[in-house]
Amino acid sequence: MPDGIDRKIIVATQAGLPLVPRPYDALAGRLGIGAEEVKARLARMLDTGTIRRIGAVPNHYALGYTANGMSVWDVADERIDELGEMIGRLSFVTHCYRRPRRLPDWPYNLFAMVHGKTRTEVEGGCAIIRELLGTACRAGDVLYSTRILKKTGLRIQD
Repeated sequence: MPDGIDRKIIVATQAGLPLVPRPYDALAGRLGIGAEEVKARLARMLDTGTIRRIGAVPNHYALGYTANGMSVWDVADERIDELGEMIGRLSFVTHCYRRPRRLPDWPYNLFAMVHGKTRTEVEGGCAIIRELLGTACRAGDVLYSTRILKKTGLRIQD
């Protein structure tokens, strides 16, 4: 269970670390504790599962990746774990996961987000995925993004 200082660290970082050369020092100064304590507490919270990760979340649109498509695949259920792991390792796939089919209208059970600067680039990535899936793939499609949705996790109040 996080204590009061852990909770203050969570609240102070839930929208991101300060964008400065020494973010842990800036955070520590704001909280009135040492930077080493901030790092130790964050490491402990990662180890215990209180927080899941500390990482950069780039705005792919600002980086020029504006032709983004969620590729959807109908693959053999007995191979989905193996295939999903393989597809998830591709450099152009940012996330890959299993979802339940909604038959008869939605036969797809494997989803892989493909980012590209053009639709041609995304379609090339999807062609690679289709080839890797081989005969385990019965059907596939690409659903292109039409707008950006703000992605945030749970927010707690101070």
